[in-house]
Amino acid sequence: MTHIALDAIVKNFGAVRVLDGCSVAVDKGTVMTLLGPSGCGKTTLLRTLAGFVEPDAGRVRVGDRDITDLPPNRRQVGYVFQSYALFPHLDVAANVAYGLRVRRVGRAETQERVRKALDLVSLSAFADRYPARLSGGQQQRVAIARAMVLEPEVLLLDEPFNALDAKLRLSMQIELRKLIERVGITSIFVTHDQQEAMTLSDRVAVMRAGRIEQVGTPIEIYDRPRTAYVAAFIGRANVLAVDVAAGRVVADPAIAAARPDGPAWLVARPENLTLEPGGEGAGWRGTVAFSTPQGATIEYEVATGAPEPLRVVTLRKVGEPPLPVGTPVRVRAVDPAACVVLEDGPDGA
Repeated sequence: MTHIALDAIVKNFGAVRVLDGCSVAVDKGTVMTLLGPSGCGKTTLLRTLAGFVEPDAGRVRVGDRDITDLPPNRRQVGYVFQSYALFPHLDVAANVAYGLRVRRVGRAETQERVRKALDLVSLSAFADRYPARLSGGQQQRVAIARAMVLEPEVLLLDEPFNALDAKLRLSMQIELRKLIERVGITSIFVTHDQQEAMTLSDRVAVMRAGRIEQVGTPIEIYDRPRTAYVAAFIGRANVLAVDVAAGRVVADPAIAAARPDGPAWLVARPENLTLEPGGEGAGWRGTVAFSTPQGATIEYEVATGAPEPLRVVTLRKVGEPPLPVGTPVRVRAVDPAACVVLEDGPDGA
């Protein structure tokens, strides 16, 4: 059941169109991630849902309510800011209680709701500490508790892990996902980090220049990207110029192409390709330009004469060294069904 619906949202800042007809639906109890590079409009779209930005066109719905014209304090939406925005002069309990006091909630109810919110994020023992005495991960959990104490219908998170180091980011991603599942709250998460999107999301909306390029599960977007931009943004991908004839890729006829005959673009993940020294038959011929052993796998860069090398990840046998630089090789698809043929290439070429 759709819980959040953003319908054809348009927003201009002066002469610049920041959101250009963005539509996305989020089912109840799921996590949707808005994924894209800086400046693509994802935070503006999130702030439009929160009520901090007024759209120039389009509608915003939560449940059966149209909230487009409601102020932020009447939207029942919790917002976790990128900077956490904790008050340094208030202890943890007072920071969490702040929104309740603004709403004039009674003292006894405030204390009980703060206690439950701190229990939820495992910070009850830190209630009397000040933000300066907390780690980055603890500060983030205080910010989440402050949003959750208001008992919102929807939780919005604007790149909340940016201030954390890589190891803590991963652990906090997992903890946040567990928390959202435990509470069952519908959530929208903004990030430019594709690994965060894969870890946290039920569904991902990939954004580009104010538009939504594709919406789907993380696996759908990784396996079946609709554009070369999406393929390159989620994971690593080879995007190759190819020719199609009789529904097959000429260079490797094992790869089917539901496209008209003529030029096209092939998306092939490095793990879906393999290489063989020399050899005859279908595939792309080249030479090993670089190799990186990665424990159980070896990643190769193969020079084929194209502007970019082909990247291939192969399983490594015990005791087997990488092929030397300069070795002639043939690259072909391990699983032809895992390759995607598109009409448009990078930048709509």
